[in-house]
Amino acid sequence: MGDQARGDGGGQWRLVLMVCIAQTLVQIGAFFWPALLPQLAPAWSLTNSAAGWVTAAFYGAYMVSVPLLVTLTDRVDPKRIYLLGVGLTVAGHLLFAVAADGFWSALACRALTGIGWAGTYMTGLKLLADQVDARMMSRATAGHAASIGISGALSFATGDLLAGLFGWRSAFLVAALSALVAWVMIAAVVPRQNEAKSKPADGGRLYDFWPILQNRSAMAYALAYSIHTLEMSALRGWAVAFLAYVAASTGTSATAISPAVLATTLGLLGTVASILGNEAAIRFGRRTLVHTAMAGSILIGGTIGFLGTNSYWLAAALILIYGIVIWLDSSSLTAGAAGTAEPSRRGATLAVHSTLGYAGGFIGPLLIGFVLDLAGGSSQQGWGFAFASVAGLMLLALLAFWWIRPRELAGDRGTVQ
Repeated sequence: MGDQARGDGGGQWRLVLMVCIAQTLVQIGAFFWPALLPQLAPAWSLTNSAAGWVTAAFYGAYMVSVPLLVTLTDRVDPKRIYLLGVGLTVAGHLLFAVAADGFWSALACRALTGIGWAGTYMTGLKLLADQVDARMMSRATAGHAASIGISGALSFATGDLLAGLFGWRSAFLVAALSALVAWVMIAAVVPRQNEAKSKPADGGRLYDFWPILQNRSAMAYALAYSIHTLEMSALRGWAVAFLAYVAASTGTSATAISPAVLATTLGLLGTVASILGNEAAIRFGRRTLVHTAMAGSILIGGTIGFLGTNSYWLAAALILIYGIVIWLDSSSLTAGAAGTAEPSRRGATLAVHSTLGYAGGFIGPLLIGFVLDLAGGSSQQGWGFAFASVAGLMLLALLAFWWIRPRELAGDRGTVQ
């Protein structure tokens, strides 16, 4: 299938489309928890820090699991790992629907879902990277990221709608069913790959990550992705709670445009921004795009909590702008890591890239919750310092990325051959 797909543009696009649809179905329930956080946190008497831990459990479990599962795709058909991950995702959502009743049970279910996501996210990208040519890889990565962005956006609205109509447990049942459909689709449609994988030229072992850590360009993209994901998970995990606080504190009726609807809009706009950002990286240079996105997120992140608490509509506008800027370099960073990786170590490189990314994703929700509690709870000062702490980390990431100066990709303007 791999050689056939590389020589057939139509076949490559069909494969990309199939994997992207599956990713959308798998990811649809990923953000039901943050969408329902304003409802479940008080019902279970959770502090902001405890709620942050439940959110972070997804990222923490992912971070621990992804080096094992994604690296294995350098030797094993990615389809097999992908189906395993989807199966665990189904189990995690199903258990949340029927058994979650407080902090520990929610934490365990979210962690199981995180392990499932470790077997599907970068594995799906690896499946594509192995079977499309170099010129299509960047766009395939953008399409893959777009499918995740769309499902993540729909996750907020779907979770809120289902919880309002049938109760919050129904939302997680639907998430399990959606992932099950993805499992059947991939199992039935995507061909298996030849598992006779070639070893690296130097005879390196499968779980030897030292050569990846020595790849200066790939690591620069990975480190930037780490803080990018920290910022993204912080916003995804707390946007609804922030907007709910602003609506309540300013006496604004948010029935017309609820926090959940705004979070959905945020995800959809972010998806478009990610695709356009990758195209801008191809046209103007990947480093230029990343520098621009980082600088913008520092500016908005440093002010959103202080300014947005004065008006619900101002907060809503700033959240949407913030999301666009955050997502702008999402695909570009991952494509950068995949494109600068040694082909025989691409799975391991993406594993390191994703591990660092979701280490940031693990810290992001915790950081917001910790700073909020440290500041005495939800207030203008609390939200201001919470978002500003994320902006401070992004400033350090921008300086490091500028200093390392990673390689551009084939097809990027200003590529160094």
